[in-house]
Amino acid sequence: MKGFGGGMNMQKMMKQIEKAQSDLKRIQEEVSARTVEAQAGGGTVKVVVNGKLEVLSVQINPEAVDPEDVEMLQDLILAATNEGIRKAQDMMNDEMSKLKIPGIM
Repeated sequence: MKGFGGGMNMQKMMKQIEKAQSDLKRIQEEVSARTVEAQAGGGTVKVVVNGKLEVLSVQINPEAVDPEDVEMLQDLILAATNEGIRKAQDMMNDEMSKLKIPGIM
């Protein structure tokens, strides 16, 4: 009974998989250290999110603080935060799309 026919091909594939795993780890580390900024209300609220999808900071222009309309401020914070998370996910997806995985790409 013959083997898989091509032990060299299997070795080559294993090396490619190891490289892809190494590249994936490197990309995840690099992207985790990057940040993106998102705004809402024309820059009234700014949020900074890192590649780990952690919100690092929130800046609120004092003009946005209206005790009579707290709901609008909450909406602006929510919008900026969600946009920041979306941008961080897009950043990760962009980098991951550059990764070559044997047998898949």
